Amino acid sequence: MPRRHPLPHRWLMTDERLDDALLPIVRTMPRGSGIVFRHYATPPIERRALFAAVRRIARARRHVLLVAGPVLPGADGVHGRRARGGRGLATRPVHSRAERIAAERAGVDAIFVSPVFATASHPGAAALGRVRFGMLVRGARVPVIALGGMTAARARTLNGIAGWAAIDAWASELRA
Repeated sequence: MPRRHPLPHRWLMTDERLDDALLPIVRTMPRGSGIVFRHYATPPIERRALFAAVRRIARARRHVLLVAGPVLPGADGVHGRRARGGRGLATRPVHSRAERIAAERAGVDAIFVSPVFATASHPGAAALGRVRFGMLVRGARVPVIALGGMTAARARTLNGIAGWAAIDAWASELRA
């Protein structure tokens, strides 16, 4: 499926933990980065307002903006399901080989494979590590975005990825 937007190398996965740091992070991300707007626990009215604020900044900075969970108008695509009518980017989270194959068969544009390393998003969850991550993505037919405990430095140590995604790495960079 032809993409409407190029696939970014760096991604921000949003959630409620970012709180007031979200908009400053979106403003300071390198131009052309990607954002997966999640905010699953935010009440619908506040979620739409926050998404609109993120979208304004994303447009100005030429970021690609995907939405996970309930559909919000104005996104460049979706995360976790098929894009309506095949319009926009469609990505899926992947935690196993079976999920990877299912995502590829569904025709997604990219997969977010996690957790590569231990992550605050899922405390105590078993991380894949470099070896299992490499085995899971070997032979992937779609671009792979590494997620889970990721930083730019860790991303450089992984082979065969199209990019990396994080929450805390962006927040840490903003505080630095």
